[in-house]
Amino acid sequence: MALNTGLFKELLGKVEGKNIPIVFPEGKDKRILHAAVRLSATSAVKPVVIGKREELEALANEEFLQIGGLEIVDHLSYDGIEEMVATLVERRAGKVTEEQARELLKDVNYFGTMLVYMNKVAGLVSGAMHSTGDTVRPALQIIKTKADVKRTSGAFIMSRGEERYVFADCAINPTLDAEGLSEVAITSAETAKSFNIDPKVAMLSFSTYGSAKTPDTEKVAEATKLVKEKAPELSVTGEIQFDAAIVPAVAKLKCPDSEIQGDSNVFVFPSLEAGNIGYKIAERLGGFDAIGPILQGLNAPVNDLSRGCNELDVLKLALITAVQSLEK
Repeated sequence: MALNTGLFKELLGKVEGKNIPIVFPEGKDKRILHAAVRLSATSAVKPVVIGKREELEALANEEFLQIGGLEIVDHLSYDGIEEMVATLVERRAGKVTEEQARELLKDVNYFGTMLVYMNKVAGLVSGAMHSTGDTVRPALQIIKTKADVKRTSGAFIMSRGEERYVFADCAINPTLDAEGLSEVAITSAETAKSFNIDPKVAMLSFSTYGSAKTPDTEKVAEATKLVKEKAPELSVTGEIQFDAAIVPAVAKLKCPDSEIQGDSNVFVFPSLEAGNIGYKIAERLGGFDAIGPILQGLNAPVNDLSRGCNELDVLKLALITAVQSLEK
């Protein structure tokens, strides 16, 4: 697995030489440990791995890995735990007691998220052994969303050769109203900019510019209107079918007056169901590399792996997390 080709090369170019500390709460997963060793050989990411040293050394021996250069933190014997407990109690503002905070910090995801919140590390990558909820919950409670963002959402960078697209929301919100869809559109455009994509946003539907009239299509049309009001500098079109959003000849027929003529590169799906199915079709049948989900709208980068991930997925998401940290 080379780290100097395609999207890897672009990501490395952004963070090379910066040694950005990224925490991996799931150190006892062999995929995580392999990726951490690979990353430690770069000057881009400094992996901080949570786990008991003796357990990680045993796993490293089984996997023929050298982990002497890794920073390993045992969350159950952490020297700074008293400060962390006090900080968590303060952050939760009466919602947890000191005793409850101590219990929560036995969870590697809460512990790792607190390292991010306390600026001990720049970001977090988890999810190889935990559900999305286990990764997202501590982030929402502790790091929280930016002041102008009401919800987090999950985006994928879809990469194939030189092609780059952003798909959202594909991971977090089952249903969104027009306001929610508009927010996802704006945060997804920001994600696109972070990865050198000049955003042209398509608000997807099964209708193009009123070709069908249902509450679902009207919701997407209203969301498009809200995006234009809240971010007038952003190129956005909708409601629009996928073919009109991506094929210039179809756009010319279906929406000749649209400012985007079949060259959309940020796709906002009308529901989680559509988004999740859409990115997996592009990945499995279209040959696209799906990188993510990238959690959007948080005050610091926390990103979620699929439990079916491989070492390559961990490497990609770690580099993306490091890039996001530069935008903080």
